[in-house]
Amino acid sequence: MLKQLTLSAAMVLALVASPALAAGKAGKVKDIEFSFEGPFGTYDQMQLQRGLQVYTEVCSACHGLRYVPIRTLADEGGPHLPEDQVRAYAEFYEVWDPALLDGDGDFRPAKPTDNFPQSALSNAPDLSLMAKARAGFHGPYGLGINQFFRGMGGAEYIYSLLTGYTGEEKEEAGAILYENTAFPGGWISMAPPLYGDDVVYADGHDSSLSAVSKDVSAFLMWTAEPKMMARKQAGFTAVLMLTILTVLLYLTNKRIWAPVKNRVKEGSTPAE
Repeated sequence: MLKQLTLSAAMVLALVASPALAAGKAGKVKDIEFSFEGPFGTYDQMQLQRGLQVYTEVCSACHGLRYVPIRTLADEGGPHLPEDQVRAYAEFYEVWDPALLDGDGDFRPAKPTDNFPQSALSNAPDLSLMAKARAGFHGPYGLGINQFFRGMGGAEYIYSLLTGYTGEEKEEAGAILYENTAFPGGWISMAPPLYGDDVVYADGHDSSLSAVSKDVSAFLMWTAEPKMMARKQAGFTAVLMLTILTVLLYLTNKRIWAPVKNRVKEGSTPAE
């Protein structure tokens, strides 16, 4: 019986593993320390502001953030920009308004109540949920083991992708592919978006490839999980309340049953 169960389990694992192996070699994702990791981690406000600058000056040329309202840039726990800066930043973009020109529609400067524009290119994925979508694809065959035990998630994947270009290129079916150690299969159609010193930070912060990639990865993690800190706080509060409730229930149980236990002890006879 045990031999049959072992054989069945091995066959199931082989079936699960075969699609992943057939898809090509898995990418190498680096374990990077971010401030928001762990049960008490929080977003680094200055890092999010720097990541916003990288996205605006580099990534927004092709990619969008269609699920992120511009007004959330002023939220606490996020970039926390002043309201006037958020209004000025919104005007950097143009959005389509179908109500203009007597219903014919036209472009207008964006407002804080609008969302970030969508991707500018049809083959460029929107980055709103990129970090969240990639969070479960680390570990053996996408089981999320590394994310659970080591805190590795979507932000690490984005960082590894941005820093994983080797400089090798090849042409395949009329398209140029770039070798990338983090991308599954090893080759990606996106050219390296960052090279180091792509942006100039006003505070003089390090703008090397590694530093800039980490900043924009943290920002994209925030766009995917803007309420992460609130959920962590709610979870911590719930655990604390349940712990207190457990202690109170234990003490109440002892108090209620103490007289009964005492009567049983007084009425019992010593064992012969």
